[in-house]
Amino acid sequence: MKGDHLFIERKSNGDYRVLKPNAERASAIAPTQGEAISRARELNPDAAIHVERVRNVGPGPDKWRKV
Repeated sequence: MKGDHLFIERKSNGDYRVLKPNAERASAIAPTQGEAISRARELNPDAAIHVERVRNVGPGPDKWRKV
C-alpha cells in the first residue's frame, strides 16, 4: 500500500512505540529503536518508516528521519 507511513517515537520510560498517523494507541512497543523498526517493517513492509530524533537542537527534539 503506497503512501502508508509508520512513526517510531521514544516513550518517557525509554521504550519505543510504533504508531500509524493520527493513532491514539501504539501498534507495537519495543525496548529498542532497532526492534521497533523491525516490528514496523513486519506490520507493513511497504510503509515509509519515520523515526523521532532524540537529540535536542532547540526547543525540543529534532524532527523525524526516514529509515
